[in-house]
Amino acid sequence: MACPHISSASLVANSTQVHKEECTLCFDSQDLAPGIDVCLTCFNAGCDSPDRKHAQVHYQKTNHPLVLNIYRFLKDKPKRADATEEPPQKISKLAIVPESDKDKYEFVTKVKCYACGGAEIDKSLGNLPIVIDSVMTSLSASRQSEIKAWEEEITACEHTQNLVQNPPKKLESQALAHCNDCDLKENLWLCLVCGNLGCGRQQYGGVGGNGHGLAHFDQTKHPISCKLGTITPEGTADIYCYLCNDSKLDPLLGKHLANFGINVESQQKTEKNLTELQLEQNLQFDFSMVTEDGKELEKLFGPGYTGLKNLGNSCYMASVLQVIFSLDAFQQRYYPTAMEHQSQCLLEPANCLQCQLSKLADGLLSGRYSQAVQTNETESEAPGQDGITPAMFKTLIGKGHEEFATMRQQDAFEFFQHLMTTIERKELNNSESDPTKIFKFTIQQRLQCLDCKRVRYSNNNESNISIPVPARKIKSAEEGSEESYEPVTFETCLESFTADSMVEYLCPFCNKKTHAAKNMRFVTFPEILMVQALRFESENYVTCKISVPILFDKEILNLDKYIAHGKQENEESLPEETPAEPTFDKVALDQLIMMGFPETRCKKALIATGNNGAERAMNWLFEHMDDPDNIDMSGPSEADIAKLTDMGFSQSRAKKALGETVCILLFLLV
Repeated sequence: MACPHISSASLVANSTQVHKEECTLCFDSQDLAPGIDVCLTCFNAGCDSPDRKHAQVHYQKTNHPLVLNIYRFLKDKPKRADATEEPPQKISKLAIVPESDKDKYEFVTKVKCYACGGAEIDKSLGNLPIVIDSVMTSLSASRQSEIKAWEEEITACEHTQNLVQNPPKKLESQALAHCNDCDLKENLWLCLVCGNLGCGRQQYGGVGGNGHGLAHFDQTKHPISCKLGTITPEGTADIYCYLCNDSKLDPLLGKHLANFGINVESQQKTEKNLTELQLEQNLQFDFSMVTEDGKELEKLFGPGYTGLKNLGNSCYMASVLQVIFSLDAFQQRYYPTAMEHQSQCLLEPANCLQCQLSKLADGLLSGRYSQAVQTNETESEAPGQDGITPAMFKTLIGKGHEEFATMRQQDAFEFFQHLMTTIERKELNNSESDPTKIFKFTIQQRLQCLDCKRVRYSNNNESNISIPVPARKIKSAEEGSEESYEPVTFETCLESFTADSMVEYLCPFCNKKTHAAKNMRFVTFPEILMVQALRFESENYVTCKISVPILFDKEILNLDKYIAHGKQENEESLPEETPAEPTFDKVALDQLIMMGFPETRCKKALIATGNNGAERAMNWLFEHMDDPDNIDMSGPSEADIAKLTDMGFSQSRAKKALGETVCILLFLLV
């Protein structure tokens, strides 16, 4: 009897994220037997490994019955015995198809129904053939995220917005087959003024080009060209402006292409665009695995010795993740409890921070992905390991962040701070299990006026310190040689951090501007002290990194001398400084209060936006409505409730109506 659940299979929409490369809850991929199960309803990916069965977990939570099992292998390797071979994809005569996964891999697919006990379903039934094709030809979620992160912000220019085209003419298919000046059939650029087809400049990855498109611009000064093969039905493509010498956006691309008889809606992307080529170049960068003296690094395998693959400028993230998952607190929080959370989590796994941290912990600590594998055909070369690709985690942790959402290189310490803040917010209601508490400590600042000798002590909770690094250059006998610096010990740097520093100070007791001595001491110590070494110097108003060696010359460092002792009996305190009352734009404040926001939050919003009007403050309030300190626990006032009860409403309905005021206002504004 045919499976009754076939109709539940959905086609992949253009904007849908399809997770098909690896399981969203572990690092089992389509390269490992028995492959990955892709849900044909929501396109989540789950493994079918005997000890985890994440695809089964997904079905139990969602009741999505059908999955497409995808398994791939290099073409010279034996295929899985229990599956049928996928037929080759049809290629149109004029299609320009770059090297793809299908050139290197064999793909084997089968459809299963978990509602029918995991039974295999005939792939030719119903709409399954076109559903399978839409999954297999779609861009994976990880690749979508990578491309989006690599993309620069491309805008239109005056030349695309005010483009004047020659009279309409229809280009025949043979006119679009190759460059007008040579026989190249790829990397072709269509002049949007006259319809000339010229090849581009040579690009990374073997994409050929003789620069005839540029030569056409030099002769005609026609500024705008469109790369054939990158045109999508949504009306996007690679557009280049030779006058601006940069990639640009053409908001009227459909109209401009129609001038030459090209219908955008019927186009299919067949070539890599410039962003994809840049991404490919970065991902294929080969890092040297040797030490400074030329010795090859020792290859390690097993639990706790799993590598992280390069995602393109992702070293900062990899170093932080390897460090935190070497700590007991993070291992205990995210490794043994993974299955319990994953079976109960109601979020999509790819969008759940705890799911992704548990996935990382499992990948790094289990040892499953740290097996010795032969990386090439040379038997004499020592085997390496595949490692894991933290792309899903990077997409999630960088979402909405102007720097970490990109593929640009970042500072590891800044990423550590961002990660710890994000985890701390997630663990807000479960402080006992918060692993970031191992970094927490209290530091005390002592300030003493140098005139009246009075003091002030203040305590702050911290999770890291930044210590100055004394830089002393070594004079080199050779002119033009690279600058080098004398080594310093970590203890010397810590002494600099805790030493007195002189600051200008307006003393409230002396009532004049004077100088004060300021220093820092530890009230409490953390389990793990996170230290940023400030190896920077400013030269001609430019901050430069300096390579000062920091030595740890003691196995155990006694920190007793850095302990704070608080105010002493013979010390007199400085008078408390009364902070000036902040001023508010009364008109803006009244407008916000009339919208139903509590007065305290309105004032906070105005301060945060620099008292720049009600509109900016209102936007800030909406953006921070979920902040823990923005929750108004007081409820509506008795006076407001009385106004509504006087109009005939019951007290319960009056409270509910007043509580929903902000939501209604938001709806009206939208």
